[in-house]
Amino acid sequence: MSDGQIVLSGGPNNHPACHRTAKSHMDPQSVENFRRKLKYFFMSPCQKYRARGRKPWNMLLQILKIAIITFQLVSFGLSNEMMVTFKEENIIAFKNIFLKNYQDRNKDFALYTRHEVHDHIMYIINRYLHLPNLTVDNHAFERIDDVFTPLSICQELYRHASVLPANETFDIDPHVETECVSICPISLYNKNDLENDMNLTLDFQRLLAVNIYLKVKAINLQTVRHKELPDCYDFTINIKFDNHGHSGKIKISLNSDVEIKVCKDWNVSGSNLHYQLIVLFDCVVICSCLLSLILCTRSVYNGMLLQFEYITFASIYHSKRVCWSERLEFINGWYILVIISDTLTIAGSVLKICIQSKELTNYDVCSILLGTATMLVWIGVMRYLSFFQKYYILILTLQAALPNVIRFSLCAVMIFLSYCFCGWIVLGPHHENFRSFNMVANCLFSMINGDEVYSTFTKIRDKNDLVWMFSRMYIYTFVPLFTFMILSLFIALITDTYETIKHYQKHGAPLSELQAFIAECKDPPNSGKYMVDKESSTFWCLCAPCVNCT
Repeated sequence: MSDGQIVLSGGPNNHPACHRTAKSHMDPQSVENFRRKLKYFFMSPCQKYRARGRKPWNMLLQILKIAIITFQLVSFGLSNEMMVTFKEENIIAFKNIFLKNYQDRNKDFALYTRHEVHDHIMYIINRYLHLPNLTVDNHAFERIDDVFTPLSICQELYRHASVLPANETFDIDPHVETECVSICPISLYNKNDLENDMNLTLDFQRLLAVNIYLKVKAINLQTVRHKELPDCYDFTINIKFDNHGHSGKIKISLNSDVEIKVCKDWNVSGSNLHYQLIVLFDCVVICSCLLSLILCTRSVYNGMLLQFEYITFASIYHSKRVCWSERLEFINGWYILVIISDTLTIAGSVLKICIQSKELTNYDVCSILLGTATMLVWIGVMRYLSFFQKYYILILTLQAALPNVIRFSLCAVMIFLSYCFCGWIVLGPHHENFRSFNMVANCLFSMINGDEVYSTFTKIRDKNDLVWMFSRMYIYTFVPLFTFMILSLFIALITDTYETIKHYQKHGAPLSELQAFIAECKDPPNSGKYMVDKESSTFWCLCAPCVNCT
């Protein structure tokens, strides 16, 4: 057997094995039909309509999805906004109710004397016991099986500590112990009786922190005005007196974990037609995305089949292997993007229906699913701009520049991380923007974009000349390096690629072997020849002497 022959043994439909020689023994008409089939696959929806009268249902469906998914997101966003607003306003209300002399402008709320700490703890307890008579909202104590959840006061203490600063001596056991006292909101106490019953003693030499835990329940009634069923909220409040520093300053903070629950028994007077319409609209969104998912999956599958067909054709017709760059041309990345978007939308819509029917309360998960899906839907429609090169230049530039940008960014990230670690260790004790690694990264990134530069210069403590000189050297090298050099080189990469794309649009881009092979087909879409090849030729029809193809 000569070198120009290729042996294929066995195949689909039980075709007999045959010897296929190179280009000279191929049926020219079969080759031309296959070339025309490839050209039809890469046509735009409008060209496919002129070629075979195929209506661009997928394109119309994607445009429809933009409208309905965006409307769905806006509708859910308004509900989510009410939920977030309700939680934030409750936290502000709790700070004003439980923290003595609290003002919204107090970012650093702290106490400095033992009497203030003791008085503040008693103030919190009294306010909690009188909560139903104080609050202007429908707050209430948590009750499980007719038993009220008690307020807990927990002290974190060293096991043993004897500190004598005057003698410069100390004896300490750093093991931390926790002691808790519980108070049930069953009956009201006067101040003296409460102090006697509690018997709360604070050992400030051993004290690390005092944590006060309490639970409050509430119902978000504002959703009723928007024809939505209210949710029930469980607020787990932690008021912390932080004395870890033992610096004479005890910082007070109030944090709240919120658990949203389905109300056990509810009744809203009036018609539930609005709720039924919302659920019906969500079902329409799910059906549209499911149809889009099927169409895009079918297109990806057809592209994979045509890729395998072209690989076989290239091995027979050219006796060569197809490179990965040409194989990837058959896989439309926009379809993959739409498939991901449809999957997220379907999952988010199902979760949204469960939330509106008060079966679930996972607002955050639903927001992530619907928000990401809407973003991908809007980006995915840009695929149809690819058929108009002048409007598609942004995507072409990003696509061409991406490999160089990734390689460049890896080097830039290494330099950026080195400055982050150095600034965190050296400047952290002297500058509030460098106290943690995350804060350092945020500060340096802001400096690259022109923010935080002046404040970073001025906030360095000048008590230590060595640190002051290092801080100046640190900032003077970082700002020019990233702002003037690295950022400029990054922009130059994009600009150079943009100019290359513009040159290709004006004078033509170099063609791959696949594109050059397709370009040999000169038949216009409206020639009528594409009506003949509806799903005909496979690689078994590329060699006439071997198989009689119909």
